Amino acid sequence: MAAPRSYVLWSYCGRGWSRLVRTCGPRGLHSSLPAGSLGVRFLSQEKHATQTHFGFETVSEEEKGGKVYQVFESVAKKYDVMNDMMSLGIHRVWKDMLLWKMNPLPGTQLLDVAGGTGDIAFRFLNYIQAQHQRKQKRQLRAQQNLSWDEIAKKYQDEEDPLGGSHVMICDINREMLKVGQKKASDQGHKAGLTWVLGDAEELPFDDHKFDIYTIAFGIRNVIHIDQALQEAHRVLKPGGRFLCLEFSRVNNPLISRLYDLYSFQVIPVLGEVIAGDWKSYQYLVESIRKFPSQEEFKEMIEDAGFQKVTYESLTSGIVAIHSGFKL
Repeated sequence: MAAPRSYVLWSYCGRGWSRLVRTCGPRGLHSSLPAGSLGVRFLSQEKHATQTHFGFETVSEEEKGGKVYQVFESVAKKYDVMNDMMSLGIHRVWKDMLLWKMNPLPGTQLLDVAGGTGDIAFRFLNYIQAQHQRKQKRQLRAQQNLSWDEIAKKYQDEEDPLGGSHVMICDINREMLKVGQKKASDQGHKAGLTWVLGDAEELPFDDHKFDIYTIAFGIRNVIHIDQALQEAHRVLKPGGRFLCLEFSRVNNPLISRLYDLYSFQVIPVLGEVIAGDWKSYQYLVESIRKFPSQEEFKEMIEDAGFQKVTYESLTSGIVAIHSGFKL
């Protein structure tokens, strides 16, 4: 069901910044807008903290949740600029390729997780609208005897150019969502969008709700990747698709050395010069190296219940698209 205009629906239900916050009500979509800061209750007060990694640093799970949140809060306003600088603009092509692989049809209900800046959501809406426009042109060519008044009336009678499509953008970081909402306004996206503050590890949605679940360059920042994958499986309809765009292990030795040199020597410097934040971009580089290998991640997706899982390498293996079906 498409919305007549864009609206903001903040929701928070889960382990907070990956097991940091517990403010969960009933499963479903909550519509309260917190007036102040998120209520934080550290689980370390109740039980021994489990160790995990924050880049190359070993920290507790609770500590990592807060650190990851701070990273994206820090980089939110410069996120698009830094993406262009770090990838020389190629990230736009990677995201386009994700949409081409998705090939959504009018009426598709999409959940984009960790998509606060809206890059996947806007591409999805543009893709659906382009399909709709092509369909209109075919229909008009088939009815060439229509008068200009009849043609104008057909366009005016079109109530929903998205054909019922809708995208739910879910991100755990408030600042990233704010950036996305501003971009939506600037780009004229008014229909088919909902913005939700929520956790990938405990999504605030009912079972079997979405046709497609996407997550682009976000799943490596989740503490319990297996739990996020199980949640993706839960909220998808039978026959729904999971699509993940993420950095991967580079197998070519020469490209791998060049990639490491650029990642560790150039990207943090760009972060300092452009965003005034060396440490955040150092973490983002390190988090890529800590992410499971292509085969390991493929097995995790299969363990979550997905079938027909595939891996598609992009740009010499630097990034990849993993996909699977909920049968």
